[in-house]
Amino acid sequence: MTTPTLDRPTAARRPSDAKTTHRSLRARRRKERWWAAFFLGPQLAALVTFTLVPFGFAIVLAFMKWDGLGEKSWVGLANFKTELSDPHFRDAVTNTLTLGLLTVPAGLALALLIALALNNVRGKTIYRMVYFLPVVTSSVAVSVIWQIILASGDLGMLNNTVHDWFGITLPDWLDDPNWVMVAIAAVTIWSSVGLNVVIFLAGLQAIPAHLGEVARIDGAGPLRVFRHITLPLLSPTIFFSFVIAVISSFQAFDQIYVLVNPSVNEGARTIVFEVYDLGFKKFEFGVSSAAALMLTIMTIVVTLAQFRLQKRFVHYES
Repeated sequence: MTTPTLDRPTAARRPSDAKTTHRSLRARRRKERWWAAFFLGPQLAALVTFTLVPFGFAIVLAFMKWDGLGEKSWVGLANFKTELSDPHFRDAVTNTLTLGLLTVPAGLALALLIALALNNVRGKTIYRMVYFLPVVTSSVAVSVIWQIILASGDLGMLNNTVHDWFGITLPDWLDDPNWVMVAIAAVTIWSSVGLNVVIFLAGLQAIPAHLGEVARIDGAGPLRVFRHITLPLLSPTIFFSFVIAVISSFQAFDQIYVLVNPSVNEGARTIVFEVYDLGFKKFEFGVSSAAALMLTIMTIVVTLAQFRLQKRFVHYES
């Protein structure tokens, strides 16, 4: 009778086989690192060249006096003192905060209402596209169209239409300092609401449908389902959109620059326009960099405060 032969256990393999396997793993990892460097290298080089280096130069320039051509001179905190004592900068800070207060809550609330209305209808893809079109449309083109709509005098489509139909005289939206920020906020909300609608729709569709069905079986109405189920589960999405909207409101520039002339109408002067005006019109690059650095610090502080307060309002699934 022939005795069957058993294979050698894995632990009994020759040391040369283990060394060969180790060499192949090292070679494969080295090859993967080379491919990672090949694909990430250009992006990292562009990030360092066009973002990190200019940002570092702007920080250094905030403590210097420079007109863009002559010699640089170190002035310390003088640029910051100049800006903080400038009434134009204080007006810019006030206008920037006012724009954020007008656009962020109203824009997110409107986007949430639209997303709730579209969540259970057919053809959501078409509605997404329709609401998202203003987001991908050029902000300059959008601003030019709204400039025609909100203009005063014979060219103003909105004012003339309301006056002809109802006999009501509307304010000069783009010329009156008391109303210009309201007009800018309306244009901003119109052009950005589609992005939040798409984000909220994605968040609503990620909520398990059976949770609402169970609540309705227990006798909960639509408002209670929204208050106790939909809103808590959607709170991380709302928080994300809120942070992005606040940062965007602090960086508002292009629409304001096209709609009105903040150099003439102080009611539309924001911090970003203050940075542009100081740097590229008055050639005070040191003071302009100081204003930009203060805007960066303000944005970071507000964002960190939002993350600190999110524990009270945002509910993450365990």
